[in-house]
Amino acid sequence: EKSAYIYRKIQAKGLIRGRKISTIMASSVYAACRHNNIPRTLNDISKTVDIDRYDIATFYRLIVKELDLKMPVVDPIQCISRIASNIESSEKVNRYTMKIIQKAEDIEFSAGKDPMGLAGAALYIACNKMNEPHSQYEIANVANISTVTIRNLAKMLIDKVIFTNNTI
Repeated sequence: EKSAYIYRKIQAKGLIRGRKISTIMASSVYAACRHNNIPRTLNDISKTVDIDRYDIATFYRLIVKELDLKMPVVDPIQCISRIASNIESSEKVNRYTMKIIQKAEDIEFSAGKDPMGLAGAALYIACNKMNEPHSQYEIANVANISTVTIRNLAKMLIDKVIFTNNTI
């Protein structure tokens, strides 16, 4: 419903001319997902509709600019359940992961970080701490991020969040 509303607004502004309808629809769906805090990535939308990620991102930015939309930032805690369900981690690990992310948000460590990367790194740390080892590669594949992102963010989380606040 929200994506149809966005599409009608785009049409009313005359932004459709010269563009592929499928790209406009995919961008509208992505914008609706972001607006309603549904954790879908550009890659998810791109794979589903078989349109280049770059085209969707370009038109999405135009939509946000022209319609003056205020998009909420994706919460890393929402990303945890998505990754955790795919690697089949326990509820104990998920709760510990949420504590790590909550502490990171409390000290404003998460500002500017990729939410999916932050969730993946926190989940990697929690899995190792709770003796449910999952590889960086496995978590990175599920989260659609690189192993380098997991490794770097996990190192920073351990240094800045876990050792700084011994309460976790």
